[in-house]
This record gives sequence, C-alpha cells and structure tokens, in this order.
Amino acid sequence: MTVRRDFQEPARPRPDLVIGREELFAGAREQLTGGGSVLVHGPAGIGKSTVLRTLAAEYGEAARTVLRCSATESESHLPFLALADLLGLVVDEVADLLPAPQRTALESALTGRGESTLQRDGLALRLAVLSTLRALAARGPVLIVADDLQWLDPASAELLGFAARRLDGTPVQMLCAVRTHTEPQDQEHARFLSASPPNTLAVKVNPLSHGQVAELLGHRGYTGLPRSTVRDIHRTSGGNPLFALELGRALAESATPPSPGEPLPVPTSLRALVLNRLEALPAQARRTLLVASAGARPTLALLHAAGRKNAEAETAQAAALGLLVTDRDAPGVRFTHPLISAALYAQASAQERREAHAALSTAASDPIERARHLALATTGTDPGVAARLGEAAAAARDRGAPSVAAGLGLLAARHTPADAVPGPDERRLQSAEDALTAGETDFARDIAHEVLAHATEPADRVRAWMVVIDAAGHAMAEVDAVFPQALADAGDDPRLLTLVHYQLAWRALLVEGDFERAREESARAAELAARAGDRRDELLALAFQAQIETLMGHPDAPATIKRALKEPQDPRVACDHNGAGAARFRWLIMSDQLTEARKTAGALLREVRRRGMVEAEVHFLRGLAETELRAGHCGRALDLARESLRLARDTGIGEAASAMLTSLAEAAGGEVDRALTLAREAVARAEEDGDVVYQSRALAALGHAQLVAGDAGGAVGSLRRVRELEEGLGVTDPARGRWHGDLAEALVRVGEPAEAQDVIDATRTRALRLGRESVLAVLDRAEALVRAARGEAEAAERQLTSAQDRLSKLGYGLEEARAAYALAGLRTQRPGPTSYDEAARLFRRCRAMPWLRQVETATVTGSVQPPLAAAALDTLAATERQVAALVMEGATNREIAARLFISVKTVEATLTRVYRKLGIRSRVDIVRLAAGHRSG
Repeated sequence: MTVRRDFQEPARPRPDLVIGREELFAGAREQLTGGGSVLVHGPAGIGKSTVLRTLAAEYGEAARTVLRCSATESESHLPFLALADLLGLVVDEVADLLPAPQRTALESALTGRGESTLQRDGLALRLAVLSTLRALAARGPVLIVADDLQWLDPASAELLGFAARRLDGTPVQMLCAVRTHTEPQDQEHARFLSASPPNTLAVKVNPLSHGQVAELLGHRGYTGLPRSTVRDIHRTSGGNPLFALELGRALAESATPPSPGEPLPVPTSLRALVLNRLEALPAQARRTLLVASAGARPTLALLHAAGRKNAEAETAQAAALGLLVTDRDAPGVRFTHPLISAALYAQASAQERREAHAALSTAASDPIERARHLALATTGTDPGVAARLGEAAAAARDRGAPSVAAGLGLLAARHTPADAVPGPDERRLQSAEDALTAGETDFARDIAHEVLAHATEPADRVRAWMVVIDAAGHAMAEVDAVFPQALADAGDDPRLLTLVHYQLAWRALLVEGDFERAREESARAAELAARAGDRRDELLALAFQAQIETLMGHPDAPATIKRALKEPQDPRVACDHNGAGAARFRWLIMSDQLTEARKTAGALLREVRRRGMVEAEVHFLRGLAETELRAGHCGRALDLARESLRLARDTGIGEAASAMLTSLAEAAGGEVDRALTLAREAVARAEEDGDVVYQSRALAALGHAQLVAGDAGGAVGSLRRVRELEEGLGVTDPARGRWHGDLAEALVRVGEPAEAQDVIDATRTRALRLGRESVLAVLDRAEALVRAARGEAEAAERQLTSAQDRLSKLGYGLEEARAAYALAGLRTQRPGPTSYDEAARLFRRCRAMPWLRQVETATVTGSVQPPLAAAALDTLAATERQVAALVMEGATNREIAARLFISVKTVEATLTRVYRKLGIRSRVDIVRLAAGHRSG
C-alpha cells in the first residue's frame, strides 16, 4: 500500500552534518528499533533538526504512514495549524471509522470551517485525534516526525499530548525535536516529555568538542585556519555547530583576518540572533555589559571598581532578558552563551572598546590582566606599556600559562619602540617560543616568518629559523631548505651554531634515519654549547645524545645520561620532553624498571602540566601510558593513550606517535578494529612526514594489531618491514619496539618456524648483551611455540611455564597472561581436560578485553564451557555487548552508565534483556560465563 506523507522524504544529510553525534545516534537508533519514541532537545543551532532528519530518513521507510509537522514562531498563534499539517492528508483514509461527533469536530478544526475550539469541542477533538491515530496504526506502523515543538500552537500541542499519552501498545512512534536552554536548572524538556508516549527517550544534543568543530569546519571548506583560530571559534561558539560555521564563514570572507589574540569577527547574522534583546536595555546597562565582555573573569566587584556604579541593577536587567546567568552561589558575571559576549564586543566601536579596557586597567586586581587592558586601551608605541606587558608575560610564563604569555608578548612587541632594548623582534621571538610551548605551532610559525621578513641581526634570524623548524615537528623534511640559511646566519658564533647543530641532529634521526649521524651532531651541539657557556642548550644536546645512544644500545648511554643529569640544571630543560628526565625515563622503561619509570613519568607529567608545556604533556602522557601497558594495566593505559591522542589532535603535535601508542593500547584493552585503524593512520602520517623512525614504530603497532586480530600473514608482512627498517637505522636494542616476539609468533602461525627461530636467535644475542630480561622472557615464550610446532611438547611446556613465571616477577602482567594463554593452548593438544581459567583470570585482571575475547572463542574440552560463547554474543545488540563486557570487568551499574553515557535505568533495562537472551538470571552468571564456568 502506498505510504501517505504530507511532503517528500528529505534527502539524507551529508556526513559532515552529524559529526560528533555517534553516541547520540546509537541510543536513539536502539530506542526506535525497539519500538520506542525519541525526543531530541537542546539550544538553538545545536543540530537538533539535522539529527531529526537523519533519523527520520533511516526509520521512515519502515513505517506505513509518516506524519510530519515543522512549526514556526510566526505561525504559533494559529490554532490547529500543526494538527492540520499532521493529519490533513490522511484523515480521509479513516474518517468513516470515527463516530460522527468526533468526525465533525475534527473536520471543523482541520478545515477552519465552523467554530471548533478546545473549550467547546474539547473532549470530541481529543478523542478524534486519538481515534485517528489508532485507526492509522491498525493499518500499519505510524511515525510522527515533529520539529520545533516549542512553536506548536497551544491547541495542537494539547491534542497531540493527549493522544500520545494514550498510545501505549499501538505501533505509533514519535520522533520530535524541541528547543531548550543549556542551563542545568532548565527543565523545559521535562514538560515536553510528559506530553510524549510513555516509552519516550529524551536525548540531549550536546555541544561539539574542539576536535569536532575543527572537523566540521574542514568538511565545509574552511581549511587552513590556524589552530589558535579554531580554538577561538570553538570557545566563542560554545561548541554550537551553527555558530561555529557562521564564525568560520565570516573569517573566510574577511579581507583582513584577525591577528593572534584579537577577537573574532562576529557576522551580522549572529549578532542579530544573540543580541536582539539588547535593545530593551538602557544605554548605561549596555555599557556595563560591554565592560563585562572585555573582562576575562568579570564580577560585580570588578564592574564597581571599573566605574559601573549600578552594576547590580543593570546585570539583573540583563539576566531577566536572558543575556546573563544568575547564580547565587557564584560571584561572577556570566553570559548565557560565549557568543553574546563576543557579539557585544564586536559591535562596539574602537573608542568604546578602549574606554572599557582603560577602566579595567585600573580595576583589575591581577597584574597580568591590568597590563593586558592597559595595552588594549593604548594606541601606538609606549615603552612603559611595553615593559609592563613584558613583565606580565614573564609572570604568565612562571604560572604555567605560556599561551597567555605568547599573547602578552605580542602585545608588548606592538608597543615597543624600534630602538628599545629589548627590541620588538626579541619580544616577538619570545612570544613565538611561548606559543610553541603552548602547542600553538601555527601562531609561532607566523610570528617567526614576520621576523624573518625584515630582521638583519644574526641572533634574531637564527632564533626565528629554530622556531620554523620546531613548528614543523616530525615533518622536518618540509623545512630542509631552512638549514643552509640558518647555518649561513649563524656564521662562526658557537652559541648560534649550537642551535643549528642540535636541529641537524634531529634531522639526521627523523629524515635520514641515521642514528650514528644524529649522535655525532648532538655531541657536536653539546661541545659548542659548553664552549659558549650555554648550559641550557648543552643539557638539551646531552639529553638527545643519551636518547640516541639508548636506542642504539650504545655502551656510552649510561655515562651520557649522568652527564645530562649533572648540576647545574635548568628547571625547564629538566622536564622538557627532550630533556634529561625524558632520557632517563626511556632508559628505565627499556631496562625493565617499571615502578621507577612510572614515578618518573608521573612526576614529569605533573611538572609540565604546571608549566603549561603542551608538547611535553602529550609526550609524557604517552610515556605513562606505555609504562601502564607494560605493567598490564590495560584500562589505565588506554585512558592515558586516548587522552594523549585527543591532545595531539587538538594541537597538531605528535599525532603519529600518539596514534601509534593508542593503537597498542586499543589492541591490549580496547577494540582491535580501532587498533588497526589507528596503526594505519600512524603509518600514513609517518610516511607523509618522512619520519622513518616513527614509521618503523607505527608498522610494529600495525603488526601487533594484526596478530591480535588473527591476521598472522598481515602481521608477518608488517613486522618483516620493521626488521628491515631498524636494521637500516642501526637500532640494535630490542627493548625499543619489542616487536620481535610478535614476529616470531606470527611466523609460527603461518608455518615458518625456521625463520621464527632465526629471529629469536638474533634478538636473543642482543638482549643478552644489554641485559633485557623481559625481552628474553618473551623470546622464550615465542621459542616454546616454535618447539611445539616441531612436536617438542614437553620442552615447550617447560619453557612456557618458566617464561610466565619470569614475566610475573618482572611485573609484565599482559605478557604473563599471554604466556598462560599459550600454555593452555598447548595443553589442549594432548588428551584430558584443559582449562583456560588461568589465562582468563590474568587477562581479566589486566582488563585486556581483546585477549579475553580470544579466550572466549578458544576451543576447550571436558567440563569447561567457553566464556560467553560466540553464538550467545551474536544474539546481543551492540549496547548489550558493551554492558556485558563491563560487567565482566566488575563495573557497577553506575560506573557502566558513566562509561557509556547512559542512565542507570537504561543499564538496568539492558541487563534484563541480556539475562533473557543468554538464559541467565544475574550479573554473577555473566561473570561465571566469562570465567569459563557453567552457570547454575
């Protein structure tokens, strides 16, 4: 039968329109698939209509009848208009089934003929709408799609709510969207939920994250924006996709984009949207709000100090109009949305802004804020203002706010006279270096190029070249042309040559993959720095030399680390990601000193966070994640690795390295498919950057993920490439990548035990020379598999037992569990009962979910039941599998709800379905199944 609709099905939205809504869609789809209804809610522009259209396009085809309405504010006064949109084209199909009084009242309301009103025909109309929907549902499923419920005319809203509350048990589903505010105390959606079917799920559309806003802007063609600008767009838009796209469009159309630190241009469309209530305020109240918008953390006390005598009354007026948030427990003056503050500031004249900043320059209590406001209130050069800004930048740097210091430094440069000491270029370069520390590489690069365009002083030019090289990160091949220019500018000055040779050491490592050349260049840089009396750069060069020697397995590595740790020390170098602390951490983790490595990485991470050193934070998050991974704390490692990857993507720093490490963590404690995707991303990024060092590490992660996924052939291919690359690089220490055991195991699986033994023998020689005990134990585990393949079962079992015991004593929890798993697999090849209990227990202790899933599908004999057998798992929906997996980990219902972003009630309902499908009665039975025991 033909499906009746009041207009055509909308086209499926483009993928970029639903960025960052995966969790939302998962919950809504599960609800709709189960026959329930969904109410989507959130503030204006957050993407409710997009979500609604996407879901309607997916589920509309399953309904016989789709009823639609989309209300507008201008038409909300017209009675029964929404009802006419919904039922106007379908009522004739069922009109004959309605009692005469109901039919007459409904026809009068829908056509406008007669004088039907809720007051006069209320009961008949209510029953008519309910009867119509029931009659349509009797012929097949009905889907009601209603957007902008807040603008429904009151009569239609009342009738629809009456029917919705009584449709339980009929195949009528509602898919609706309503605008609500963002404040926690706002409960508007509850009113609309009460007018929905009993089984309705309320889904809030939350703001997009920084990374999601960046992705959205990129999909819409607003590419090439500096990361600091994207950050400002995210902050100003509050994560609202409509606002973010409008701000991006305004920037793309602007002939003169704002300089770093300047406010974003707010287009007229957004100003009108957020400031239409501003006209209701008196002029003095608007001036008070402008002063508040210019302040970093405005309070009533600050406004009073800035000369706004009636601040309480004026902010109360603004709050009544919805421009400000009223919060008795918080003393601050807070705008209901960041865009209101930005739009207020954008529409003010330059003179009005300067007056606001002048008032705040004396009112603010913080010296950094006072200096910033003074600069923004002053035009032209002023050595006194520049000096105050320089002091403020230094204070911000000491507070661990390098991004603030960078902005203040740039303001200082603008107010510094050309003949001043320090000069404007020196201030700009300090600003660029602060920006690098804060992870704002685009900002730093732009400043450096500005200096290079006119600077003639060799020191300024070399320093600027170093910023350009540092901003390139691991993609040093892209700035190859810089090195000859930097060497020419350095001349024979040992202090300047130190900087260039230090970067040449990095180039030798990352671009050429030449460890010996990198070691020579770093040693040369350390020698030049010592000659120039530059202890800071000498420490950096020594630390890099130590790292290279550690990776090479060079015997001088411990002595070089001691030299790098020798006093006097520079506090910033000590915690730098390329400093002596980082070199010592790498030595510890490669030497199996996991407890000390964890303490070192944790202390370094705390210090760099305190100092606001973003690149170092990304690095030490990875280091701490790697330590937890080695120790078998897979859940903790996964959380840290994901945090590192998020920060790397937000800043554009170390993305290949973080993707590589997160792949390893996903393969250990997350999802294997995700591990494979991240490893391939890391390989692609390393190849794109020309970074041969991380290319080998990324390929090792890919090979490991392929092994865990059961693709032994793919693992062999990836890990053979790693072997070739590292031999070419001169990497001799097997503790660097720890891929050798994986390659040997994969070779056994594909029927190449002889080659596996060759890999083991060559690696064992190096590991014995360097004392790498954990590597030796893993090689023994792999050699046991070779022996088993040759039929030497008893010798293989003894070797596996010994390897498991040694790995346990060393604290390598996951490797210990893998040995237990291999041992159980070996024992299945002989007669008699065999149990995977020990392997499952160890994997569960590590929270190594991919390995637990391997245990679940392993073939066992006797009375041991495969944990959560595949056939049973196949009956579970995606969310049900996730909940069951977390129960296996021992998570409470509240913890599961927090992890999956659902309510505790939803967890309870999901578990009820899991029990029914698996034929069990409680969460204890899930744990028993997971442990490999029969329930009951």
